[in-house]
Amino acid sequence: MIGAAVVIIGLIGVIAYNLAPKVSERAEAQRYVPTADNPDPSTMIDGVETIDYPAGTHVQAPQRVAYDQNPPMGGPHDQYWATCTGTIYPEPIRTENAVHSLEHGAVWITYDPQKVAGNEVPTLETKVDGQPYTLMSPYPGLPSPISVQSWGHRLALDDSEDDRLDQFITALRRNPNTHPEAGATCSTTPGSFDPSAPPPFDASVPGPDAVPMAIGPQPGPAPAMGSNLGPGNG
Repeated sequence: MIGAAVVIIGLIGVIAYNLAPKVSERAEAQRYVPTADNPDPSTMIDGVETIDYPAGTHVQAPQRVAYDQNPPMGGPHDQYWATCTGTIYPEPIRTENAVHSLEHGAVWITYDPQKVAGNEVPTLETKVDGQPYTLMSPYPGLPSPISVQSWGHRLALDDSEDDRLDQFITALRRNPNTHPEAGATCSTTPGSFDPSAPPPFDASVPGPDAVPMAIGPQPGPAPAMGSNLGPGNG
């Protein structure tokens, strides 16, 4: 009986030893879940940049936007959002479509393929694959190896295993307090954005005809979807 008790106590100790880190991880992750008392937990994450963007106006391809950030995290954008239902794009996608996804509450993970190698890309993919309101794509010429964006928020990272990446996603994905169109879909709608053949990324500097960041909602009723510019209501 004494021997059995020792074995049981030992097993309890092993189980407690293995469970303690997981309990601690869950408790830490819970700190970044939005609540009424903490509507934007990303303020606790070191290195997060924020800009207060109103809902953006719409442009039509191939019209471009003169974004004030690289990668952008808000502002005018294409009338069609990039599909963001846990979507991993193997090639860079048009920035204006991705920014519309951010307006819907998505988190967009980008990485510079010249700076990220080995297992880092698969590690990033695990954060996105099958996760609603997320998307991921290469982004040539990033200032950092990895950059993660939500509407009005951005975090530059050097390492795919940085704990701040999960914290950022927990704090901002579908956070109704931090993006203009809470409840908007991330799914593809017929005749809009095709995730199997997305509009390509354009690395060139926007020309003089690009839509400026300072543009505001146009006066009068919202134009039809065929118009060049309109309030960001979709």
